[in-house]
Amino acid sequence: MLFSSYEFVFLFLPVSVCLFFLISAKGSYRHALGFLTIASLFFYGWWKPEYLTLLGLSIITNYLTALAMVRPSLTHTSKQVLLTFGLVFNLGLIAYFKYKNFFVDNLNMIAGTDMPNIPVVLPLAISFFTFQQIAYLVDVYRDRKAERDFLKYSLFISYFPQLIAGPIVHHRELLPQLNSNKIFSLDWINISAGITIFSIGLFKKVVLADSLSPIVHSVFGEAATGGEISFFVAWGGALAYTLQLYFDFSGYSDMAIGAALMFNIHLPVNFLSPYKSKSIIEFWRRWHITLSHFLRDYLYIMFGGNRAGEARRMINMMATMLLGGLWHGAGWTFVLWGGLHGVYLVVNRAWIDILGVLRLAFIRNLPGYGVLAGLVTFVCVIVSWVLFRADNLDTAIHLYQAMFSLDSMELTPKYAEKVARVLPFLPLSTSADASVLVNLSDVRLMLWGLLIVFLLPNVRELFYLNHEKEKKWYRVLWAPNYPWAVLTLILLVISTLQMTAVSEFLYFQF
Repeated sequence: MLFSSYEFVFLFLPVSVCLFFLISAKGSYRHALGFLTIASLFFYGWWKPEYLTLLGLSIITNYLTALAMVRPSLTHTSKQVLLTFGLVFNLGLIAYFKYKNFFVDNLNMIAGTDMPNIPVVLPLAISFFTFQQIAYLVDVYRDRKAERDFLKYSLFISYFPQLIAGPIVHHRELLPQLNSNKIFSLDWINISAGITIFSIGLFKKVVLADSLSPIVHSVFGEAATGGEISFFVAWGGALAYTLQLYFDFSGYSDMAIGAALMFNIHLPVNFLSPYKSKSIIEFWRRWHITLSHFLRDYLYIMFGGNRAGEARRMINMMATMLLGGLWHGAGWTFVLWGGLHGVYLVVNRAWIDILGVLRLAFIRNLPGYGVLAGLVTFVCVIVSWVLFRADNLDTAIHLYQAMFSLDSMELTPKYAEKVARVLPFLPLSTSADASVLVNLSDVRLMLWGLLIVFLLPNVRELFYLNHEKEKKWYRVLWAPNYPWAVLTLILLVISTLQMTAVSEFLYFQF
C-alpha cells in the first residue's frame, strides 16, 4: 500500500489511528499494540501477501537468536557462533533475493560459464528490515540486553510508517517508546502536527517529485537509446533527477514521521536539507541520516574507523561507501556511485588535513567560501546521481559525455541569443530542436524546486523535532492554530487532486 494513495490517506491511516486509541481508551494497551502489529502486517501484505511469510520468518529467527545470546550460561564462543548465524541468515536473505542474479551474471562473464538466471521478485523493504535487525543483533551481542516481549519486538520491526523505506530505526529509539504508556493517550497536538508533517511529505512526493519524473524519464531514456543529447539537456536531466530523488525520498520520510506521530511515536529525522551542505562530509550527515549512522556504526567503525592512521581511515571510508553503494542495488552503477562518494569523502578529508597542516584553516571562514564550497558540493552530488539513476554504465557514460562536452552546447536560436548576452564566452551553437527534451516549463519547475530546497525550512526546523532549538532567519515555527490548519488543508487538497496515477517511491526498489 502506498502512502500516496487514496486507500491509505482516507481509509487505512485514519481507521488505524481511531481504532488504536479506541482500544487504548479501554485500558487494553497490549491489545492496542497487537492491533497495530496486525495493521502493520496487513499494510505490508497489501503488496504481496506471500512475502508476509518471509517477514515473519525473519522476525522470529532474529528474535530467538537474540534471546539465545543473552542466556547467562552462554559462553563467549557460543555468543559469537549465534551472532555469526544471525548475520549469515540476514545477509543470506538479501544475497539471495537481491544479489543472486547479479552474482550469477558476473560469474558467467568472468568464468565464461552459462549458469541460468532465475527471475526472483525482490521482496518489499528487505534491505530495511534486515539492516534494522542486524544492528539489533550486534547490539545485543555487545550489551547482553534483548527485548523479551515478542509482540513489541514484532511491532518494532514491522511498524508500518517506517517498514517500507525507512527511516532505519534503531531499537534504542523505538523499543523504549513501545515500553512506555505515554503512546496510548490521545494527544491532539501530536495528531495535528502529524497531519501537517504528513501533508508536507505528500506534497513533496505527488506535486513536486512526480512532476519532475517525465523530465528525468525523457532525458535518461534518450541516453539509454544512444540518442543525441546536448550539454544543457544533459545537465537539466541530471538536475531534475537530483530534485526528484530528494522530494521523493524526503517526502516519504516526512510522511513516515507524520504518520508515526499520530500514534505518539517519534521516528528519527532522515533529512536535514542535505543540498545546503558545504562539503560531502556534511552532505552525508544530512542525507539519509539513519543509513549514514548505520554505515558509520556497523561498517566504518568495525573496519577500524580512524584508529589506525590516516591511510587506513581513507581505505575504511572507501570500503564503507562501496558497500553502501552495493546496498542500494545489485548493479555496477550503484557500486561506482558508492565508490565515487568514497573518493569525494577522501578528497574532502584530505583537503581539511592540508589546510590544517599549512595553517590555512582560516580561509574556511572567509566571505564567499561557504557559497563556493556549497556550489562545488552540490555539483558533485548532481554528477554522482547520474550513476544512481542510469540503468547501466553505457547510459551513464553517454550522459556524462554530453555533460562534460563543450561541443554540445546547443540551444534554440531564441534562447541562444539571450544566453550569449549574459555569458558571451560560452561556445554556443543553435538548433531548432535543441531543447525538445527539456523545455521552458521544465526549467521553471526546476527553478521552483531549487528555491524550495535552498530557501524553505526543513521539517525539523519547522517543528523543533529532536529538540532543535535554533531559529533561522525565516522565524517560522509550526503551531496548532488556524493558519497552519488552513495551510495543511490546502496542501492535502492539492496533493490528493494530483494522486491520479499510481507512482511508487523511488526507494521502494532498494
